[in-house]
Amino acid sequence: MKKTVSTFQAMKAEGRKISMLTCYDYSTARLIDEAGVDAVLVGDSLGNVILGYPDTLAVTMDDMIHHGAAVVRGVRDALVVVDMPFMSYQVSVKQAVKNAGRLVKKTGCAAVKLEGGENVADRVRAIVDAGIPVVGHIGLTPQSVNALGGYKVQGRDEKAAVKLMHDARALEKAGAFAIVLECVPAPLAAFISSHVCVPTIGIGAGAGCDGQVLVYQDMLGLYSDMKPKFVRRFAELGEGMRQAFAAYDKAVKDGTFPNESESFKCDAAVLERLY
Repeated sequence: MKKTVSTFQAMKAEGRKISMLTCYDYSTARLIDEAGVDAVLVGDSLGNVILGYPDTLAVTMDDMIHHGAAVVRGVRDALVVVDMPFMSYQVSVKQAVKNAGRLVKKTGCAAVKLEGGENVADRVRAIVDAGIPVVGHIGLTPQSVNALGGYKVQGRDEKAAVKLMHDARALEKAGAFAIVLECVPAPLAAFISSHVCVPTIGIGAGAGCDGQVLVYQDMLGLYSDMKPKFVRRFAELGEGMRQAFAAYDKAVKDGTFPNESESFKCDAAVLERLY
């Protein structure tokens, strides 16, 4: 059954947890969707796990459109959200609406996500008013990594906690239908989740959120450049892939691949006529 914004709202009201995973390609999107995951996020994390950048800042609108469209083609039921990349919405409200519209038109996604709280509430409102659902994102916002001084837990002291609460309420008031809470202390994330009417999706924010999201390469053990504390490895596919690649390399080099059953035949007379 196709998931929608209304599905998310109903799940929060009924106390049902929401599952979300990142994805960046058609084949993986099909598998995630068939597994029953509720939402797929085409995250600008593709800068790290797909393109090999040290952060998300170099990711472009064209990158997001390219990968977003591939994911949408692979999904039948999950709700697809596409990240708005760095500097695609920060300059002005007009720029934000234009780029959000471009993402929806070019990818076919159901919603967009942008980072920030009160400082982007006017962008969120304008995008929502244009008929595009928006997911907010507060706490650790990777596009602001330089301003934050690194990838650090947010909201540890009273002042920072109050700011996050204000940010969440500002996003809710602006019309965001869900809010990602990243690297926020679990008690604070639970408090925010219980004081806003829209679903919260946690990543490194404890079990008190209304849902969870992980980068799929992290939870499958495919990405080893970093391993955040909040990541649970649900499989170790990276090691299995390394072993398979090594076995392929060996089979090619020792001549055992391809074998006769993996090859095509033709009549010997065909070869005789070549001489």
